[in-house]
Amino acid sequence: MSSHRLFTDDFKTTPYWWDRTPRPENVDQALPDAADVVIIGSGYTGLSAAIQTAQQGLHTVVVDAEQAGWGCSSRNGGQVSTSLKPTFQELSKKFSADKALEIIREGHNAMDWIRGFIADNNIDCDYHETGRFHAAHDAYHYDWLKHRIESQPKEFKVDARMIPVDQQQEEIGSETYHGGAVFPYHASIDPARYHQGMLRCALDAGVHITGNCRVNDISRSQSIFKVATEKGEIRAKHVIVATSGYTSRTTPWQQRRVIPIGTYMIATEPLPEEQMDRLIPNNRVITDTRKLVVYYRNCPERKRILFGGRVSLNETNPQISGPRLHHELRNRFPELENTRISHSWMGFVGYTFDEMPHLGVHDGVHYCMGYCGAGISLASYFGACIGRQVVGNPEGKTGLDSTPFEGRFYYRGNPWFLAPSIFYYRWRDELLSRVRGIRQAK
Repeated sequence: MSSHRLFTDDFKTTPYWWDRTPRPENVDQALPDAADVVIIGSGYTGLSAAIQTAQQGLHTVVVDAEQAGWGCSSRNGGQVSTSLKPTFQELSKKFSADKALEIIREGHNAMDWIRGFIADNNIDCDYHETGRFHAAHDAYHYDWLKHRIESQPKEFKVDARMIPVDQQQEEIGSETYHGGAVFPYHASIDPARYHQGMLRCALDAGVHITGNCRVNDISRSQSIFKVATEKGEIRAKHVIVATSGYTSRTTPWQQRRVIPIGTYMIATEPLPEEQMDRLIPNNRVITDTRKLVVYYRNCPERKRILFGGRVSLNETNPQISGPRLHHELRNRFPELENTRISHSWMGFVGYTFDEMPHLGVHDGVHYCMGYCGAGISLASYFGACIGRQVVGNPEGKTGLDSTPFEGRFYYRGNPWFLAPSIFYYRWRDELLSRVRGIRQAK
């Protein structure tokens, strides 16, 4: 299909989610002169932290360079998981077995937290525990995935079951994969509606929110911070940086430790009900074992497929990234070759060098960021934790508090190394799959 015919007549370069929940709501308030707490970033992290501090009576102001929720909190794929990427074995080698268990447990604490927060606040955001099918892209990775599940620590096993290749049609209408694993308690959500619900909770708690208010500088005089913004200066006792993939040179220490990685999404035009039932029959969210990540699912109404992945480095034109994603979609579902794209958009997620989120204090400034693509549950939960830490609530303590937030001497905020990495991993995925296929044929 030619590129000009790939897009529908009503094609949009804004997130599919914004059709249901337009951005922004009119919550832009004038910037006050002073506050107890200033939070930079109005995504899940910032709002979750703000709710905690405001509920404890602290005058809390959230500022954002854009409008509330403009970033990845309303642009992501809506997949909710316990995902902390390092394995128990990897964490045990780096820390200790006990510390590894503490860290892994935080992923499950995050799932419990978001489930309870949504229920307690009656947030209508299509949260459903649909489960996740993690597909193996070759036989080797099926065995690797099986071994990883079977070698979980006895003290804290994750519920999962393997799906062999001869049964994978029960999970996905594709011949691309070699079986996989189902994680039944992972979930799907409408991320923009969830953010809107969290925004309502923050406003109800008395949080002051000022959008289109870029922070230019943070300085400190004795015990008071001065936050210089495009709308003036505000003084505060506490500052929380909650910018993750949008961290800038305003906070250079954090910028050197978090890597902005472009993540891209498309929505298909509406598909027939029987086709949707065949392609993703159990309404699960889907990922696979390739190093170049893809993630996809049905939309909440089960009429379209929402497909995302890392198909570029810093491309910001959705009309360029959209065809690349469509190519990956067709590789998995060849029958969608002539299916058109109704929406194409992108955002930035925050990665860290150890593939773990981090929260803590540096030079008196609190921070919480780096969710490595699993930000819905982790950002919400750890945002609440950092908010509790600011008010001195011991319930804010986490298993990640003492882990070092490391940078690299060669990184100052420009991820120049991502382009060769993307090329290498794409080549590696394809080459290894071919080699292993030849070996199996013999």
